[in-house]
Amino acid sequence: VQMEKQVVDGLREVFQSGRSRLLQYRKQQHRNTYNTSLFELISIENDIKLVESDMADWAAPRPVKKNLNSTLDDVYIKPKPLGVVLIIGTWNYSWAMILQPLVGAIAVGNAAVLKPSELSEHSARLMKELLPLYLDKEMYQVVTGRVLETQELLKQRFDHIFYTGSSTVGKLVMEAAARHLTPVTLELGGKSPCYVDKNCDIVVGCRRITWGKFANCGQMCIAPDYILCEPSIQDRINVLPHFKIMQEEIFGPLLPIITVNDLSEAIHLINAREKPLARYVFSSDKTVFFSLPVSGGVTVNYVLMHYTVDTLPFGGVGNSGMGRYHGRHTFDQLSHHRACLIKSFAMESLNDARYPPLTAHTLKKHQQHVGRQQP
Repeated sequence: VQMEKQVVDGLREVFQSGRSRLLQYRKQQHRNTYNTSLFELISIENDIKLVESDMADWAAPRPVKKNLNSTLDDVYIKPKPLGVVLIIGTWNYSWAMILQPLVGAIAVGNAAVLKPSELSEHSARLMKELLPLYLDKEMYQVVTGRVLETQELLKQRFDHIFYTGSSTVGKLVMEAAARHLTPVTLELGGKSPCYVDKNCDIVVGCRRITWGKFANCGQMCIAPDYILCEPSIQDRINVLPHFKIMQEEIFGPLLPIITVNDLSEAIHLINAREKPLARYVFSSDKTVFFSLPVSGGVTVNYVLMHYTVDTLPFGGVGNSGMGRYHGRHTFDQLSHHRACLIKSFAMESLNDARYPPLTAHTLKKHQQHVGRQQP
């Protein structure tokens, strides 16, 4: 218990020293590159390259449209670091689900505690050994352990918690965060439906669905979870909606096929469940593309690919999560967008109408001034 508190208190002290405020410091933490071609690490490399090239623009003040009262003022939004961020990873992608959020946390200037999944024990141990060799070990620390250690971490006060995993644990994370009014990003999952319209290339569609379903043995939060199609293209039922396999996310190499009479029945079946992390539609009819219910993301005539575009926000809705990340979206998610207005001491007479005593004369004077500013 004491160890978790010491880690968080130490990170907060270093963060408050201002070490991460310099842009060059943040860039330095991203300098290392990966030589492996493993699928999981490609997205991390791409995020690091993107951050190195665009971080200065993301961190710069963002001008906004002024109103009449602020015409002569400097008005802008300035992204600021939140403080100490907790990132809790998952076992199926034990590196990417930790390091991708960390890339954004570093870019903003946050300190971070990383908690890898206890189910990927060797990866967690390796991360704890390697990270201090390449990053500022006083600003970014790895805490390993099982459920007890995670529970103790969640008792600490963080400025943001980023969790990837199941909806069940996500609720516990959010409950713990609520004690400190800590904002959360929850990247969860759910049963992502795949509607196959009779008006599509069935052979190509099945090839793409099969690839997406069996990648990583189906252990992927955005894998197509079940297929909905009309009997004319699938005349045999594998399962019925009330079967146990249709009650929870499968997270494995099984793909149920459910027949529906038409699109409206498919919509009704999807609406009866929690909002999924992803939704897939295979059709040559554009009216079908966006007629299906709300989901975290959507890919049409393919699967998974919206995840690979770093300019698209990735995240869930409802039971599949909240918040978004990837590329600039991670930077914005893990920063506070502070409203800034800077006013000069000059031309104070223009402000007289605001101060007591308030009279009809001062009000008229203020109205005349505003009128002169109008185009």
